[in-house]
Amino acid sequence: MRQDPFGNAYGSRGGGQRRGFGFSPRLLILVAFIAYAAYYYFSNRTTDPLTGEKVLIDRSISPQDEKALGLQAYQEILQQERPVDANTDISRQVREIAQRLIAKIPAVSDALAAEHGLQAQHIEKDFDWDVNVLQSDQVNAFCLPGGKIAVYTGLVPVAQNADAMAVVMGHEITHALLRHGAQRMTEQKLAQLGQMAGAMSGMDAQQMQMVMAVYGYGRSLPYARKQETQADEMGLMLAAAACYNPQEAVALWERMGQASGGQAPPEFASTHPNSGTRIQNLQALMPKAMEYRKRFCEQQ
Repeated sequence: MRQDPFGNAYGSRGGGQRRGFGFSPRLLILVAFIAYAAYYYFSNRTTDPLTGEKVLIDRSISPQDEKALGLQAYQEILQQERPVDANTDISRQVREIAQRLIAKIPAVSDALAAEHGLQAQHIEKDFDWDVNVLQSDQVNAFCLPGGKIAVYTGLVPVAQNADAMAVVMGHEITHALLRHGAQRMTEQKLAQLGQMAGAMSGMDAQQMQMVMAVYGYGRSLPYARKQETQADEMGLMLAAAACYNPQEAVALWERMGQASGGQAPPEFASTHPNSGTRIQNLQALMPKAMEYRKRFCEQQ
């Protein structure tokens, strides 16, 4: 009795040959991982009423879970970053912009959902809004799940005016409204399942790195850029509905491009669209934004 290279025993009897075929445990485990990943993917897909698109959000992650994580992250940031005095002009101006944007969320959400024949979920009803300006040279702002907003002082000279600042803040608020944080956590879990499957299948480190690079460029990065584009659109509608001039978005992103000093990575390798792509998208959205301004801005 001998064994073939795959570990199967074989021999001869009566001039005939009989072979037995074994099944690799690793292959069984890999198939099981793939089956579970497929189940996880399809069972956690849902339609976002504000975009009309299918999104992947783990059903075990509730808006309340996101809110708790957002609060924890916000408290940690405030311990590390120095908030500007709430009585300064910039702090008051940023809070006013936030208040005007927040006031328009219900109407804009209903309008966007109606475009897709759906109803908005209005998760913002449970948000505990808070706004701070943080002393930092970063040209940035954020809105964490649950409504914790911060604007870095480094953004102020780039924004230059309230209209542009409203575009940025509307964009950040939209990330929270569209539950992009929960989507990213779900994507990370899916990627971890892939890594586990690769490890169990016997891939070496180089093969695993290659597979994850393909996943990154083919799935993860395009998904992140899509989220940015979604936030650009709804953020623009929020700013317009709150009586800010959405046309300032184009000049803003021209200044953003200049502020980066040409150091931004190529778009295919980035989580964000480049400034040129954003400007094109925003210009295409401008007629809709002006319609939202006419429709929802009571000052008109």
